Amino acid sequence: MFLFPTTIILRHGRENLKKCSLRGLESRPDFRFFTYPQDRLPDLSQYILLTIDAPPLSESDRNLGLFLIDGTWRYAKRMQEQLPVPHLFQKRSLPASFQTAYPRRQADCPDPSRGLASIEALYLSFSILGRNTEGLLDNYHWREDFLKMNSLLPKQACADCKEGFDRNR
Repeated sequence: MFLFPTTIILRHGRENLKKCSLRGLESRPDFRFFTYPQDRLPDLSQYILLTIDAPPLSESDRNLGLFLIDGTWRYAKRMQEQLPVPHLFQKRSLPASFQTAYPRRQADCPDPSRGLASIEALYLSFSILGRNTEGLLDNYHWREDFLKMNSLLPKQACADCKEGFDRNR
């Protein structure tokens, strides 16, 4: 059985945990949460940072860990800019065809049509990388909407993963 690297989440200290889409994952052994700006991050040289403007994530990235910045768009931008230099991680993006079900009220998202909730981005990343998505969306209020609007019913999500999410959209 292949063991994937732990997923690293950098969460802004002012993140409203009542609205945080990643709530419930803190106790999972395959996740490590760090608080910005207090916590020092581990070595990220074997990690991928998910961003909008990067080469697409693919199954060939499966041996690398995932590094996710969790905060409002404004906070996330600042957090990324203040990461230790040099940035040793690689950057990847998710397919632009996927849409968020999260009812966003922020105007500072650089591309609202591609701005996914953190849990949505994590779910898609795990699917693309061939990781187990079971339980990821359990606490996500808009789970059903997200799966339906992106045609990701459980059996199809696994099939899409093997096809690299190419649904000719």
